[in-house]
Amino acid sequence: MRETTIDQLASALERRATLVDVREPSEYRAGHVPGAVNIPMGQLTARLGELDRDQPVHVVCAAGNRSSAMTDLLTANGYDAINVAGGTTAWARSGRPIEK
Repeated sequence: MRETTIDQLASALERRATLVDVREPSEYRAGHVPGAVNIPMGQLTARLGELDRDQPVHVVCAAGNRSSAMTDLLTANGYDAINVAGGTTAWARSGRPIEK
């Protein structure tokens, strides 16, 4: 499984990378990485068609556990998926902005 750091994610987002937040809607509303699209873990399989297979897909959750599993799922379905190590928690701890 491919994995990226918060610093690498910040650079990728400057280049308009796709970021999928797989947390539940209430978690997402409480605070997420700016630009992240919320597709909860339980809905991801049904919503694969919303993602571009020709572009890398960064996957984030709170700490990295759910996103790791969903990165594996995306990879198994032909996507270039990248897990965000440390998740939204690491993003916030780094002092970067959180969107609500």
